[in-house]
Order: sequence, then C-alpha cells, then structure tokens
Amino acid sequence: MMANKIFVSFHLGGLNMLYRDLDTPALLIDRERLEKNLVYMQSYADKNKVNLRPHTKTHKMPEIAKMQLKAGACGIAVAKVGEAECMAQHGIKDIFIANEIVGKPKLDRIAQLARSGVKISFGVDSVCHITAAEEVFSAYNVSVPVLIEIEVGENRSGIIEDKDFINLLEELKKCEFVKFGGIFSHDGNSYGAENIHQLKEIAQYAQKRTIYFANMAKEHGMICEIVSYGATPTFMNGVEILDGITELRPGTYSLMDASQGNAVGTLDKCAATVLATVISKPTSERIIVDVGAKGLTMQRRTVGICATPGLGTIYEYPEVHIDKVFDEHGIINNQGFHDQIEIGDKLRIIPVHICPVCNLYEKAYLISGDKVVNEIEIACRGKIV
Repeated sequence: MMANKIFVSFHLGGLNMLYRDLDTPALLIDRERLEKNLVYMQSYADKNKVNLRPHTKTHKMPEIAKMQLKAGACGIAVAKVGEAECMAQHGIKDIFIANEIVGKPKLDRIAQLARSGVKISFGVDSVCHITAAEEVFSAYNVSVPVLIEIEVGENRSGIIEDKDFINLLEELKKCEFVKFGGIFSHDGNSYGAENIHQLKEIAQYAQKRTIYFANMAKEHGMICEIVSYGATPTFMNGVEILDGITELRPGTYSLMDASQGNAVGTLDKCAATVLATVISKPTSERIIVDVGAKGLTMQRRTVGICATPGLGTIYEYPEVHIDKVFDEHGIINNQGFHDQIEIGDKLRIIPVHICPVCNLYEKAYLISGDKVVNEIEIACRGKIV
C-alpha cells in the first residue's frame, strides 16, 4: 500500500523502450530500489518516533521529493535558496535550508518565499546572521524561524562554544521577526568511520552533543521545537536514535551510491547508475567509455567504511571500476574484463558520490527491470542564483 502511494504519479504507461536503447551518457534510477529505500527510511523514522525531513540536495528532483512526502516525510531540506525556490514552485511548502544564509539578496528571496505561504526556515551560527535577517524580514513584515547549527565533529560550520550559543539565544530574544525554531547538526564525519562500532560511537556523540545544546536552550527559556540530526550512513546502519532528537535529515539514502553501498555492506540498494557506451579498446587491458568527469565527477572516497575503489563501480561487474577520468572519457584498466566486452556495449556505472552527479544531468530515466517507465526532470539542478 505504501508503494502505491509513493509511485502513483509514475504509472504513466511507460516510454515503450529499453534503457539500453537510450543514448549515453544517461542517468538511470531503478524504481524498485528507490521505492525500497524510501520505505526503509520512513519506517526507520517511524520506529524511532521522529519526523523525517529528507535532504533533497541529493536528487534535486521535485518528483522524488513529492514521493518522500507521500511516504510520510514532514517536509524537505535543501542546501540553497535556489533549491528552495524551485521546490516551492513545484508545490512543496515546508522547506528547511540546512545552511547559513548571508547577504540581503538571499534574505530578500527567503522573505518572498515566506510571504507566498511557504513554511521556510534556515540555519544560523553567528549573531550577524540574525541581525541581518531581522532587518530584512522587518521590512517585509514576515516572521521566519531559524535553526542554530551545532558542530558535532564534522569540522565544518556550526556552534562550538557554549558561550557563542548563549549569545545567539540572547540575540534571538531581542528579535520580532526572526524566531527561534530549534537546532540542527550533521555528523558527516561518520563517512570516515573505520568500522560500524566507530560509526555508532560517532552517532552517539553527535546526538548527545546536539541534545546538550537543546537542553541549554531550554534552561535559557528557549524551547527547541525541532532538534534535527542527520547523515545517511548512520541511519542506513540502523543506529539507535536517542530521546531528545525530533527529526532525521538524511539525503543520500534515496538513491545511494557506491560509497554508501560499501558502508552498509551491499550495492543492492544503489538505485542510481550512469549508462555509458564502450567507445574504444586501444590496448589489451584499456577500455574507454563515453562518460568522464563531466558525468561522474572526480570525487573519490578513500578512507573509512565508505572507502570505494576508483571513480565508479561497474554495476554488472562490481569488481571492475573506473580507474581514471578525463572530461568526457572514463578509463578502465582490466585485462580480464577487456575480453568480455566489445566496442558498442553499454555498461551501468554506480557513482562514488551520487549528489554532485545528479546535478550534472537535466533528467533521469526511471527504469523497472530493463524498461524505461518515465523521465524525471532534475528541475533544481544548478540552482546557484
């Protein structure tokens, strides 16, 4: 029943073609694997009695975001104002920008989203973020909540010192138009955990530190409506969610990729692949395919449970990897594999990191078995404006 709710918009009769007949490179999404991933994560959140707010910067597709909402998500997260605008244009009305926002042009656009009826919020970690937002939102006469980001080990943005957190709370108490919505954190350092035991330790520490700041806010008379926490490797490995966390914010789980597959011990959950054509076999071991850095990126994962050989894993032959990329060429060096394929053959490649890969394509092809059943616009790609 859940699957029918999620995929009701995709029963369109298909495109009457096999995916191997597509021109290459092409981004493919396996419908059944996507379905299972969405159902798993929603069930995991439900089991832990917390809300699920998927981070849609992974796929940048309003259609998939709508499926996540149909499955039970409370709203979505995005990385940029442009993504929020795009998702709102496609009818999604509960959006958290999981990033700090600086500059009047972006704050103006957030105010306009709020004025249009979108339930919009965003991250802060400095007093200047709050004062600038208060000035802009007062001019528009709109009220917008913010979430304070907590640094939990990723060594990126976010509050580190207690005193800085208290300063933010005190500044928010002065505001009429910027409201305190809660806190959020991201344990992206879990990608580098050496094993599952260390992954669980990272998750425990990140949650306890997040909850610590939520309790500090309560002591200062500021109730955290939202205590949001996220990173896909922790949730896909079923870590315990502690009391005090109210919301999970994973992104990559929907499509997965080779590094996330390695983190959970199987590539069977990888829903996204890039279809490529073998275009040259210049030596007895070298194979060239027609997708390179501009279709796979140059990203690698070299440490921890997400460590992945090469720059992409061949779906049909998971022991074979893309060894090197040029702009439009992917290089495989494998003598045994060389004799198994011919020029013109098509291969599916599981990207190392799917999030930036989706941003490179204008559309994805939804497949079921060997058939193409729909095209999905990657409507929010490249939204930097």
